[in-house]
Amino acid sequence: MIVIHSEVPVKPDSRTAAIELLEDIADRSRAESGVVDYRVTSDLEDPNTLRIIEQYEDERAQQSHESSDHVAEFQTAMEPHLAADAELSIYEVTSTRTAPGP
Repeated sequence: MIVIHSEVPVKPDSRTAAIELLEDIADRSRAESGVVDYRVTSDLEDPNTLRIIEQYEDERAQQSHESSDHVAEFQTAMEPHLAADAELSIYEVTSTRTAPGP
């Protein structure tokens, strides 16, 4: 499994527009083959930092997503709303387990 965690800093006056774009890319991405999950969240301490948590079955699914037309369109549309570059961390997961919550 491939997991990607992105921090997306948005301009305060662009937050609503950025969220709409992120909601759209999340819906479209979840419909792709090989996408386990694709979620967008907002940081409670800094509401202008949005986070994307992506899960893919494998590298092929992740690469297919990255090369899709809707990702290219999203990146172009999102650019004017960014306060700084997004930071991505990519993890290759070899095993998972479920544990009780907090």
